[in-house]
Amino acid sequence: MVEANSKDFTEIQAQWATVRGRIRQKIGDAQFKSWIKIISLKECVDGKIILSVPSAFIRTRIIEQYLDIIKSYWLVQNLKINDIEIVITEDNRSKISTKSPSEIKKVETKNKEYHKQDDIFNSISSDLDTRFTFSNFIVGKPNELAFAAARRVAESKDVPFNPLFLYGGVGLGKTHLMHAIAHEIKERKPLRRVIYMSAEKFMYYFIKALRFKNTVAFKEQFRNVDVLMIDDVQFISGKDSTQEEFFHTFNALIDQNKQLIISADKSPQDLEGIEERMRSRLGWGLVADIHPLTYELRLGILQAKEEKLAASIPPNILEFLAHKITSNVRELEGALNRLSAFSSLVGREINLDMVQDLLKDLLKSSQRKVNIEEIQKKVSQHFNVKMSDMSSSRRSRTVARPRQIAMYLSKNLTSRSLPEIGRRFGNRDHTTVIHAVKKVEELRNKDDSFDEDVQLLIRMLES
Repeated sequence: MVEANSKDFTEIQAQWATVRGRIRQKIGDAQFKSWIKIISLKECVDGKIILSVPSAFIRTRIIEQYLDIIKSYWLVQNLKINDIEIVITEDNRSKISTKSPSEIKKVETKNKEYHKQDDIFNSISSDLDTRFTFSNFIVGKPNELAFAAARRVAESKDVPFNPLFLYGGVGLGKTHLMHAIAHEIKERKPLRRVIYMSAEKFMYYFIKALRFKNTVAFKEQFRNVDVLMIDDVQFISGKDSTQEEFFHTFNALIDQNKQLIISADKSPQDLEGIEERMRSRLGWGLVADIHPLTYELRLGILQAKEEKLAASIPPNILEFLAHKITSNVRELEGALNRLSAFSSLVGREINLDMVQDLLKDLLKSSQRKVNIEEIQKKVSQHFNVKMSDMSSSRRSRTVARPRQIAMYLSKNLTSRSLPEIGRRFGNRDHTTVIHAVKKVEELRNKDDSFDEDVQLLIRMLES
């Protein structure tokens, strides 16, 4: 045995401090404080490190999740270390040993039930995508409320609003935020019981419970959680019995002050095939919507994704994709991955001709159906000018500015060429269109109210 005051043990202590520091960097402060900080260095015997922890439960958790990483990091510090053993602090062992056999059995039974429940929660909860974290979520005006609300729920010690209801179209980031919330909660409080699943999976387990006449166990599984997260709740539309069970589960968890987080493609009041009482309950807490992505947000997402790819995508290509692919994040990522893979495999630099050829199917499906006439009509109505002013020779600012905005939108929301756009605006030259586009871009960057006007027009035309 190495004595605590020996030189060798002092070196072992220094190594343990280094190992703890590296583990902290890897797993984060929250998990470090919950699991690693409470470990004490006890002794070192013939290359065997003995660490102690205060309870059997903690010992089991550390052995299952952290022992391998402790070993690997310690071997980097000292190749002579051949084993690491985790023991329970002797003081705690003596406390347990003073209990009667019946009391010890009760403790063991309780621990077994606890682990059994944890196993049940882990088995029914869907896997979380490690890519979907708050740090990887690109925030902009269309999603800033949803992002802020998600962070508040994940970081709060209490329940700030219940439920948190996130809604928006396909591929706008609802699932990303749901996974990010679950990751953050698990990191901050590893012992909190979190279930994340789709509404379809909830329905599957409910039907399975009905078939095997095991609804009591089903209810216990879902009503003994700390956080219940249901993705795409619109899928239980028209499923009366599933809605009934979900309604009762919802109420039971709300009564216990347990956190619920729900997502859907529409707001609670717009969900079709969902009972009125259910729609009312879903709107009790905070309802946060995610709007269609703006050009700036699409470009920001592409720039963030491009940094992680091996291939270098030129800025003008990212701008082109941000203009042309407006539907959702998934299609943006898909386009970028395809370009990166092609460039890597073929060994060619990415240019606009390659992009248009390689992504012609995606660009065609993403092509906006809006036309120049629709744009002119919507802009005229918004700024209260005549439709004929779009092609007139009038140059007063009250007319010229809306006309420039209409040209800008025609350039960005249609596939028409610059000369063709100029012809549709009173046979103007394509250089006039270029000037209009640059002017509008400049004003959007300088004037927030002007930018909001343009964004509103884009949303109205794309909806």
